[in-house]
Amino acid sequence: MKKIISLSVLIVTFSFISFSQQVERKELGNLVIENIPEIPQRIKDKMFQYQSTRGASFQDWLHNDKGMLISTRFGETAQIHLVEKSGGTRKQITFFNEPVGGAAICPDKSKNLFLFSKDVGGGEFFQIYSFDLKTGNFKMLTDGKSSNGGANWNNKGDKFSFFSTKRNGKDWDIYITDINNPENTEMILSEGGAWTAVDWSPDDSKLLVRKSISANESYYYVFEIKSKQLSQINPTDEKISYGSAVFSKDGKGVFYSSDQNNEYKKLRYYDLSTGKEKVLTEKIDWDVESIQLNKKGNLLAFTVNENGLSKLYLMNTKDFSYKQVKSIPTGLIGGVSFNSKGDKIALTINTPTSPSDIFVLDVKSHALERWTYSEVGGLNSDNFVIPELIFYPTFDEVDGKPRMIPAFIYKPKSKGPHPVVIDIHGGPEGQARPSFNPINQYYAVEMGIAVIEPNVRGSTGYGKTYLELDNWYNRENSVKDIGKLIDWIATQPDLDAEKIAVTGGSYGGYMVLASMIHFNEKIKCGVDIVGISNFVTFLNNTQDYRRDLRRVEYGDERIPEMKEFLLKISPTTNAHKITKPLFVVQGLNDPRVPYTEAEQIVEAVRKNGTEVWYLLAKDEGHGFRKKSNRDFYIWSEVLFFEKFLLN
Repeated sequence: MKKIISLSVLIVTFSFISFSQQVERKELGNLVIENIPEIPQRIKDKMFQYQSTRGASFQDWLHNDKGMLISTRFGETAQIHLVEKSGGTRKQITFFNEPVGGAAICPDKSKNLFLFSKDVGGGEFFQIYSFDLKTGNFKMLTDGKSSNGGANWNNKGDKFSFFSTKRNGKDWDIYITDINNPENTEMILSEGGAWTAVDWSPDDSKLLVRKSISANESYYYVFEIKSKQLSQINPTDEKISYGSAVFSKDGKGVFYSSDQNNEYKKLRYYDLSTGKEKVLTEKIDWDVESIQLNKKGNLLAFTVNENGLSKLYLMNTKDFSYKQVKSIPTGLIGGVSFNSKGDKIALTINTPTSPSDIFVLDVKSHALERWTYSEVGGLNSDNFVIPELIFYPTFDEVDGKPRMIPAFIYKPKSKGPHPVVIDIHGGPEGQARPSFNPINQYYAVEMGIAVIEPNVRGSTGYGKTYLELDNWYNRENSVKDIGKLIDWIATQPDLDAEKIAVTGGSYGGYMVLASMIHFNEKIKCGVDIVGISNFVTFLNNTQDYRRDLRRVEYGDERIPEMKEFLLKISPTTNAHKITKPLFVVQGLNDPRVPYTEAEQIVEAVRKNGTEVWYLLAKDEGHGFRKKSNRDFYIWSEVLFFEKFLLN
């Protein structure tokens, strides 16, 4: 089973709004720009090296382990490349204007093809394609209209499963496609809600499928393809959140992670014949994330999220004994995949001072062999800062003691006190983790700005109780955590409490707006990236297939009392309290947080006479994935912080 610029000014117009505030609007290529001054050449020149960094991520092994497919960017967008050996030349295979990902080699060696996914303009209506490595020909295998994903080859390599919204635009149904006759795609499961197929049984007669309710609730089932019978794994009345899962290679059981009877997702084995479950990582009090088995099924690799850092373990599936692999650099681990022989594991490794690159681990010796060497723009990485994990007290208590909020701080090596940018992650069920971020490094090294990335309540990685602390009517408790971070900054002699900015994307964008409302006098400026500005309009306008999942987190606006509460706390309701400069960044095709969320907060805050910069990309969605767009956004943000944070 395999898983898968020069910009010319086109228009300049001027309009006027209340308080006689003038809004300058211009279009450069696909960017719509309001009130952003001309970017000084000195900023472009100084940032060039930082914006020239790139990373690489593992996609899949080639047949007979004769190389691998990777994803990296050498132009405007990330594309699929082929690498035949350690340090070998990267040969680009796909050439599209849009980013390409999810490359998965067909297990049938005679076909010599792989699947990949691609959308248009960031709209996330992903389509699944096949690519022939011999001819270079590619073909769309889905309908070109709906949202599709989760492509999984069966073991034989003649079929693959995937989910699609094509039936009604809302539910994720599961389909199977015969690669020899892709026009004969069959919908095999249509239960309503968000369903995905995560693995095929060894004999290809069954699928391991998952139903997702929320970050705190999900279910696994075994689906008999021929009879269409659906049998729940580990049925219980307890609300459980499951993580990764795979069939055992003998088909008699399933390895998965879950938080049943525990704060964290433990690795477990479930016997399909007896219905008994065995906890395998009782002594590890952190979430088990990825799970991968070798072809023989005697060795299992799994990663653990330990305080935001990744740890890799190898387990003998005969006696369930395991040990940590300690030869891996401190950072984040992804793309874990055994080769066909089972003696090597491909890993994508990212550290705070080096971008993602691909390494191959020898299973016996634990020696690491580096396969890719991604650039850091010619910069001296010795000058980069390593984030420090800190904890600060917030407003409530746990067992009679102040609740402590974890955060990573990128602190300049120069003498303080340093201005501060508080960078709030999205999700909200996300987590700030210490990865390579060239912009954080630029702020710390070149501008003397400390960047703090807090994991406020509602973040993953710290147990299910912590994850649920911000749900529904508790939404603004996470905002209070930012207020207490501001108070903590004031106690630090090397940080400047008079110069604090907030930034964040998606839910983090809402947190920026909420922080500027509640702590307006303590914050100098803010950057809202694809953020929610009104929970009710957001829930009404987000894509249908996402709405129910978001209602579980934020609250159901169809309930009158909940709607009243959501409107009360929404930034558009309280926009009159924002008097500090605001920079709003948005993609026109965003299916998650529609561009109207940005438009309405821009209009509302400008009514205060407050200066608002606005950047809209017509060829982007939930974030900027094209290099030229991302470069302009970062130039603008640097200029924004120069003008409103540092001065």
